[in-house]
Order: sequence, then structure tokens, then C-alpha cells
Amino acid sequence: MNTRALILDFGGVISRTLFETHDLSEKALGLPNGSLTWQGPFAPEADPLWRAMQADEISERDYWKSRTAEVAKLVGQNWNEMSDFVRAARGADPGAVIRPEFRTTIAACKAAGVRLAILSNELDLFYGADFRDKLPFLKDFEVIVDATYTGILKPDARAYEQVLQELGLPAADCVFVDDQLRNIKGAEALGLPAVHFDVMAPSQSYAEALRLLDLERTDP
Repeated sequence: MNTRALILDFGGVISRTLFETHDLSEKALGLPNGSLTWQGPFAPEADPLWRAMQADEISERDYWKSRTAEVAKLVGQNWNEMSDFVRAARGADPGAVIRPEFRTTIAACKAAGVRLAILSNELDLFYGADFRDKLPFLKDFEVIVDATYTGILKPDARAYEQVLQELGLPAADCVFVDDQLRNIKGAEALGLPAVHFDVMAPSQSYAEALRLLDLERTDP
């Protein structure tokens, strides 16, 4: 059997989105319940900034830059980077926001000898480099390509080409998972099998990725 690899985006795929963890963020930031109201993909009709991002009118980085500034104002801080917001909201226990479906999936991949990689537009930009030290499972990923350093953002073809080159595998032997449709289209344009991750149905999305890898996940 040929060597295969699972290539994952980080935010939204490996970790729960900030939209899903407003209660944890509010507690960590000392904000009253209900202070954070933007819901992104969970209520796009009430989040015009999210709709603008989905329409490619602004970038994902622009979206989070605006949200960071809003939250900074609420807590009386002068944050300059998204990572300032994330560290304040999640830094004490980042493991609490890792999807359990992800943990089960990588266990299945490791057992089957499937290699693991991350392809992110902003892993350290959003989370801070020290965030990685609090997530031991990242040591299981032999390749991490982060546009924080490369400056090449998905869906630029060069982003996918770099992770494939570092893995030493052809696109056909890999499966890519991302929650942004534009990034899925970029992967598919290179012949890279892809799963458009549904943040509202993570279990089904991971199951589809394993199916494409000819694996099955057994939930605990």
C-alpha cells in the first residue's frame, strides 16, 4: 500500500472555532455572559463582517483583526495581534478547545501508518508560537507549513505544493481538510482530494476524510 497522508487546517478543523467557545472566552476575559455576539458560520445572517469575508471582500486575517480590536476595547486592552486575543481567551488551557473528533481521527491515522501534516494560513500568527508547546499532539505532525512564516496563503497553489514537497508525496496520496471553501477549491485544482470541513458537523467531516483514506474511525 502506498504511503498516505492527512493534511489538516488548524483553526476550525483541529480546534473549535472562537464562535463555538464564546462562553469560555468570556469567562477567561472576565466579560459578562453574552458579551460576544458574532457567530460567523453559525449565524451568517447576523454577521455582516463574516459575509464580507466569505465574499472575498476582506481576508480572514482582516476579519479577525476587526474582532480582536472589538474585544480589546471591551476588556480595556490595546492588542495589536490576533494572538494577543487568543492567548488571553485560550492560553491557560488550549487543550480544552481541541475537537475530540480530531483526537480520535489522528489515533486512527497513526494506527494505520497514515502520515500527518498541517497547512495553516496563520497558526502562529493567530495563536502565538508558544501555543504549540501546550499541545503535545503536534509532535505527531511531521510537517507543519504555516503562512505566518512562508507568506504564502491558501488557496495559492504554492502553499499546497510546499506541504506535498515536504511530505514527498503526490497529491493523489493525500487528503486535505479545511473549513474554508476557497481553500478546498485551491486544493482540488491541484488534484488534491479534499474535504470541506463542516464546523457544525465535525464528526461527519472527519469520517469523510477517513473514508477517502480507506480508513474507518471507531469512536470511544
